[in-house]
Amino acid sequence: MELYNRELSWLAFNERVLKEAMDESNPLVERFRFLGIYSNNLDEFFRVRVASLRRLIEINKTKVSGYKAGAPALHKEIKKVVLKQQQQFEVIYRKLIAELRQHQVLHITEEHVKGDDIEKVEQYYVDKIRPVIMPVILSSKRKIPHLKDKGIYLAIKMISFSKNKAKYAIIEIPDTISRFKVFKSKSGNVRKLMLIDDIIRTQLDEIFHAFEYDEIKAYTFKITRDAELDVDDDLSKSYIEKMADSVANRSEGDPVRFVYDSAMPQDLLRFLMDKLDLVAGENLIPGGRYHNKKDFMGFPDFDEPDFVYPKVKPTIHPDFKDRNTSIIKKILKKDILLSYPYQSFQHLIDVLREAAIDPKVQSIKINLYRVASNSQIINALIAAIKNGKKVTVVIELLARFDEANNIHWANYLEQAGAKLIFGVQNLKVHSKLILIKRMEGSKPQLIAHVGTGNFHEKTAKIYTDVSLLTSNPKITNEVDKVFKFFKNNIERSSYKHLWVSPFNTRRKINSLINREIKLANAGKEAYIYLKLNNLVDERIIKKLYEASKAGVKITCVIRGICALIPGVKGLSENIEVVSVVGRYLEHTRIIIFGNGGKEEVYISSADWMTRNLDRRIEVTTPIYDEDLKKELKETILKAYNCSSKTRIIDKFQKNKYRKSKTDGNLDAQIETLKYYQSKSQPKN
Repeated sequence: MELYNRELSWLAFNERVLKEAMDESNPLVERFRFLGIYSNNLDEFFRVRVASLRRLIEINKTKVSGYKAGAPALHKEIKKVVLKQQQQFEVIYRKLIAELRQHQVLHITEEHVKGDDIEKVEQYYVDKIRPVIMPVILSSKRKIPHLKDKGIYLAIKMISFSKNKAKYAIIEIPDTISRFKVFKSKSGNVRKLMLIDDIIRTQLDEIFHAFEYDEIKAYTFKITRDAELDVDDDLSKSYIEKMADSVANRSEGDPVRFVYDSAMPQDLLRFLMDKLDLVAGENLIPGGRYHNKKDFMGFPDFDEPDFVYPKVKPTIHPDFKDRNTSIIKKILKKDILLSYPYQSFQHLIDVLREAAIDPKVQSIKINLYRVASNSQIINALIAAIKNGKKVTVVIELLARFDEANNIHWANYLEQAGAKLIFGVQNLKVHSKLILIKRMEGSKPQLIAHVGTGNFHEKTAKIYTDVSLLTSNPKITNEVDKVFKFFKNNIERSSYKHLWVSPFNTRRKINSLINREIKLANAGKEAYIYLKLNNLVDERIIKKLYEASKAGVKITCVIRGICALIPGVKGLSENIEVVSVVGRYLEHTRIIIFGNGGKEEVYISSADWMTRNLDRRIEVTTPIYDEDLKKELKETILKAYNCSSKTRIIDKFQKNKYRKSKTDGNLDAQIETLKYYQSKSQPKN
């Protein structure tokens, strides 16, 4: 079966992010920030995917999907692709620095610090940097100190020409202060930007004044470590204690990438490799002068409004405009769909706040995967507890890279009096559910939330997601069943309306694709629209190929990994795939089946990956309201038809922009924003 390797497909996705840094239609500083997003993505890719690939190679399991040459060859191909992208990165970075110069913003290094700047730089070093750095002298006889994952270091070489000797040291660049410092000229017209790496370089003689040397130089390097958690089986510890220990030990993971300044002398490089037990060729990545460019996500805007995206205020949902009217009563009357970041996430917080003080509300149940570090969602739940409501929180401690934050909130909620459930054994809980139980006299009322994204105020400003708020018993009764399963994993219910992984999602998908195949075989119109983050599961892809061969038209908007290869004659010629990468991260999962003219529309927490279908608790809900169906289809059509940020995904993975399906070079996200702005306007 024709498949594209998931790792290479992911690298193609990250190249789409990199290309946004090249796109001159984006504001200048936002292009630097895309470099930061690219770099942060790549770090995580090595910590997770490359680390997993290396483990496969170590146990001689060389077969990988979508790459016939096997795991070792794929490992080499990944390095080749990454090196090529790193070269692109450096070219883009230099171009952006040149563009800054045109706006009288100068990027300076230690070599450019002269005149009045010397005192300014030295004072900033003394005030901000000196108190938080500690150089470490390296010795061939001593072990190198443990180097942090995601940390960035300067490797120092001190040379004494007369003695023909070199001494080495390292300095960790602090992450407790901004990586960037802007110095203004006296006139204020010229601004000079320095990275703290270079500010430290200006002070090397001061730092190492106790040593004799003729020349001293510094070279940046970083290590990326395996991020896999190893949860021990100590029966004397609680699950939350085991998780806390495991997260603490993550920093001890094996190195999977060593990125270094290509100008680093070979003797210094060999010394570091020897001390870190690194093997030549094993993910050694030569790079430029600076690393940890994920910090570019916080690149300064120099107080220039034109350098950044214009601020966009989320629109108010039409049903939430009257703040003096009960939100819960509105949901009891009709289904409501919230679309972020185009509409305010505050609406969802307000639902929980109202539930917290509504005397008729008896209980609130919620499942949390990722939440903000300063979470209003948590505050609303605490308020509900203080008002006598029973609050049950299903919290997933294995949310990758958010484990420490979730452990913190678990302890906080438990102390406040919430009932905690730590997921389901062997199944990561990734669903996005809330269930509010209310009594109207002797009659119970259930209100449910089923969504595509996390209950996270910060990401709701930059991720596109949707939330369904409903009192429809077809949905609320089945959401209640899911929460009962969280409480008692032995009792498994049947679901007629919801798709719940790992119980019936795969079966439902197959059944609905088969229905479209049957329609196509009968000569009737048959189609499927998919908007997902990732499309990887081989069995589902095989079924989509079968549908394509039968004549089913399949339109896919896939942000990230796509193992399906569209446009192959006799196999997938009826499948089109595009990807949208822009200001917002496309995260909404929407599925539409033609159903002979009676469209069925679904939103989901699940991508079509094997893990989401078979190894996680995921929930997909049907949308029954006809207006909401049209709204969701409109968002898919905008993503598909617009061209400004929409790229073609095919077997060549060249990431070319698609030709406009509409008049003009339209941006799907801007057009979607306009759509929701128009919906918020009063009707004549």
